[in-house]
Amino acid sequence: MHQLLRTLGVTALMVAVSHTPATAQAVTRSPSPMARPPMTTSATADHGFQTWIDQFRATARRHGISTRVYDAAFRDVHLNTEVLQREANQSEFVKPIWSYLDSAVSDTRVEDGRRALRHYDGLLNRIQAKYGVDKHIVVAIWGLESAYGTHRGKIPLIEALATLSYAGKRQRFFETQLIDALKILQHGDVTPSEMTGSWAGASGHTQFMPSSYLEYAVDFTGDGKRDIWSNNPADALASTAAYLERMGWTSGQPWGVEVRLPAGFNYAETGHRVTRSVADWAKLGVRPAHGTRLPEGGPGEILLPAGAQGAAFLVFHNFAVIRRYNAADAYALAVGYLANRIGGGPVLAASWPRGDRTLNHHERVELQDRLTAAGFDTQGADGLIGPNTIAAVRAYQRSIGAVPDGYASYAILKRLR
Repeated sequence: MHQLLRTLGVTALMVAVSHTPATAQAVTRSPSPMARPPMTTSATADHGFQTWIDQFRATARRHGISTRVYDAAFRDVHLNTEVLQREANQSEFVKPIWSYLDSAVSDTRVEDGRRALRHYDGLLNRIQAKYGVDKHIVVAIWGLESAYGTHRGKIPLIEALATLSYAGKRQRFFETQLIDALKILQHGDVTPSEMTGSWAGASGHTQFMPSSYLEYAVDFTGDGKRDIWSNNPADALASTAAYLERMGWTSGQPWGVEVRLPAGFNYAETGHRVTRSVADWAKLGVRPAHGTRLPEGGPGEILLPAGAQGAAFLVFHNFAVIRRYNAADAYALAVGYLANRIGGGPVLAASWPRGDRTLNHHERVELQDRLTAAGFDTQGADGLIGPNTIAAVRAYQRSIGAVPDGYASYAILKRLR
């Protein structure tokens, strides 16, 4: 999943998606913090890191990790400067939704997904029968997380997690993940050399964080191991389905559908705060972009990931379940859309405002400050475009006679300036 731990999300305009599952957002148990020596040269830094490893041994022991497992796990582990650079160099710019979907649901990814579906059809049918989760959704997550197992990550997981525990920005979180990774090793599901993954600690075909692995991974093959790392994807795919089932997946219901909105539609009716039945949306003039009838999926919400000028979606409960895997609307849309395409569904009917550009972090903070100063309170200026900022944008748009879609665009910022 996409970087740094799926605490980042999609705003009305822009996307920041991490390739580390929202499954990473488990409740963290905080091991005792330790003093971390200042780092000057690389040699000094690694010496300090090795001292920290020696000190962390006591924390691991308190969590039941044996000396044998600890020593084997940390053999030849060094401070990984690439991991720290990857953490530090995350771009403050985010992709527009259309750019993200262009990549996430590319023709290549669709074709590879259809090939994977055919190759593992028997396995996927068994997983679908056991957990009730649509096999196309499971394959789509696999495609987004590791390109169907071809990019599972090659960084030694203990080294990555230890580096981030020692010198990262979220040290307590990563200490917890490190302890959980050591528990996985102690259980014997994988060896230290086989336990590789992303720089942020996710691993396997569908990129589970260690805490989520311990909570949700399953042994679907029955060999006594929950093996999400080997070339056999069975346990990883089943674990993904098991996770979605635990999060409340409703079997037989769609995630959502692309829709057309009628002229004069009230854009205040969009977003996660407004839910209506399919029948009520139909009465308001909402129609499917393809076909003649809206699917029945229970109460749904209208999402406009690029405002009134882009595609519109009616999304249901299962969309929210996908968001539990990665807390970003963009990710859930990509999973649903890719699943549809793998299953033979059409491309999106609507176009996107491709001439637009995203706001960087400083511009998002400026937008929030300027909206609040103009009398449209965003309840803080943190650079994250959440419900309060969307509501403020919408109120400002009404005040200037613009379509009140809540879309935090560069044009709105320019107008406020």
